[in-house]
Amino acid sequence: MYQPPHFAETRPEVLYELIIANPLGLLITNGPGGLMANHLPFHLDAAKSTLRAHLARANAQWKELAAGGECLIVFQGPHAYVTPGWYATKQETGKVVPTWNYAVVQVRGRPTVHQDADWLRAQVGELTDHHEASRAKPWAVEDAPEEYIASQLRGIVGVEIAIAAMDGKWKASQNRVEADREGVAKGLAAQGDSAMAALVAKR
Repeated sequence: MYQPPHFAETRPEVLYELIIANPLGLLITNGPGGLMANHLPFHLDAAKSTLRAHLARANAQWKELAAGGECLIVFQGPHAYVTPGWYATKQETGKVVPTWNYAVVQVRGRPTVHQDADWLRAQVGELTDHHEASRAKPWAVEDAPEEYIASQLRGIVGVEIAIAAMDGKWKASQNRVEADREGVAKGLAAQGDSAMAALVAKR
């Protein structure tokens, strides 16, 4: 990833925070069949530095993962178009152009494929419990008939990726003068993009 120093984010806790808030990752492999990419919801185990997910058994990418080699997962955080109209510099010199602000984490690691029913049941359970926790009446895997769950588990394959490296890029107008950054934050907030506005203000 192209990484100007002023956009680089290296703190693991900040990178983990983005992954947890945006768990739908783009899993990319480059095996004998060429490049392959699929979006999967991942569960991060920060203590073990691993990511866990599952794919449909009919999805050929799990065979690429089983063959070994490194894979790449991309997690996209807040992002927004930035108009030059928000810059104070536009009125001063006119020497401005549009850009795009964003926060992203790229994770590299070697995958382990799991087909064991107990591992799959645990992975589906942890993923479900995490996303159901905030609901008034959370759904649990145990709420469905056991034979139905068993049949569903036969249709998926698990993957566990040991995190070998993480790169974070927080492009949030850090390369602009203070007046321009303030203008971007206000402009984003005015159009209802509070997440990106807060990121620009914080950075």
